[in-house]
Amino acid sequence: MEPLVTIVGATGTGKSKLAVDLATRFNGEIINGDAMQLYRGLPIITNKIPVDERNGIPHHLMDFIGLEEEPWHINKFRNECLQLIRDIHARRKLPILVGGTHYYTQSVLFHGALVGETIGSESPESSDEEDDSSARKEGWEILDAPPSVMLEKLREVDPIMAARWHPNETRKIRRSLEIYLKTGKPASQVYAEQHRQRHSPSDGDGAVTGKLRFPTLILWVHSERGKLYQRLDARVDSMMANGLIDEAKSMWNYLEERERRGNPIDTTRGIWVSIGFKELKPYFNALATGAADAEDIKESCVRSIKTSTRQYSSRQNKWIRTKLWTALADSQAKSQFFVLDGTDVSAWNETVLGPSERLVHAFLNGEQLPDAKTLSFLARETISEREREEAKRRDSAGQHPAEKLRQITCDICKKTMTGQEQWEIHLRGRGHRRAVAGIERRAKRDEYFRQKETAGS
Repeated sequence: MEPLVTIVGATGTGKSKLAVDLATRFNGEIINGDAMQLYRGLPIITNKIPVDERNGIPHHLMDFIGLEEEPWHINKFRNECLQLIRDIHARRKLPILVGGTHYYTQSVLFHGALVGETIGSESPESSDEEDDSSARKEGWEILDAPPSVMLEKLREVDPIMAARWHPNETRKIRRSLEIYLKTGKPASQVYAEQHRQRHSPSDGDGAVTGKLRFPTLILWVHSERGKLYQRLDARVDSMMANGLIDEAKSMWNYLEERERRGNPIDTTRGIWVSIGFKELKPYFNALATGAADAEDIKESCVRSIKTSTRQYSSRQNKWIRTKLWTALADSQAKSQFFVLDGTDVSAWNETVLGPSERLVHAFLNGEQLPDAKTLSFLARETISEREREEAKRRDSAGQHPAEKLRQITCDICKKTMTGQEQWEIHLRGRGHRRAVAGIERRAKRDEYFRQKETAGS
């Protein structure tokens, strides 16, 4: 057996700590799966685990590329990572892949290509600025046009995808059009080809497309959202106290120097869109111009860092819940996926380390793995929710395409959704429920005044 242990989870959940603990116990080496930690230096902004906390465990693909180098696309990361896994296996040690950029991680776990790999896009987990940068760089003016213009063009080149998107879904319209411009094929055709690949016998080297490359154990270090958000806010405060401003300022100075030498850097990609740097740029601008309100701007920037960090954690968890879970379900590998409850940091040994050690021990010795829902209440709720969503997804697979793409408008919220699934999500959403409650309150109030008027007359 050539085993692989993979640790996923949102930022701030303790993935790196768990990786070191498991590598120490099971003779392992760690492979970094975080796109920002590939860059040399910048330990605070990229949240690298301190050297003195690594317990002497080798950490591969960390501090690997310079600030001036092009960011890695997914195929380069995957190829480097697969070679490292083979090398670690050759040394009869356990590779432990720790993924923060889950798009990268998933490309290593499964045979077959992802859409982003085909068109050279940035990670779907990244920010809007990073997602759109490659399109702007190519200079296709149509992608900067108003949504109505882009949608009209999409109807011309890819009517199937155009029918799928609501006119207000600007980002999705742009993305579909970008796929056509980069590949020369309609996005609907690209997705259909990849669907066929996933269900075809092999990917050309005898491996089944969509299946796991290695015997793999996947551990999701999860946390209740409210507790995680509190922890992330506190971590930003700690980063500020430990020198975040100075580290970000060194990046700013480097950019300024490159600009003065007439060799500017594209700051819409790679490390330059990292959380903690891009939010502080207004503060550095204020300092450079001698703005009187520079300190107020700094406080606003810090709040932005906290907001961006929370939003990023949500995107990471969404990727695990949807993309990774779906891939595991399609490959019949859900039994190798486990949720560890990292909500209470003080109970780490009982809720995370202990269960994960028992799981890895059973996995490496070929023993029967437990039911994932028995690990904790959070594990049971999370897995059960995924199973319900998976059942709905499979039920909808038999729907007629026109029904899947049917647009439904909410008369209360004045919003339009595409398909029954999105409609049901909207109905369960906080905004819709709040709007309905408001209508009910107003109706009761109006009825009260009507009855009062009737009684008075």
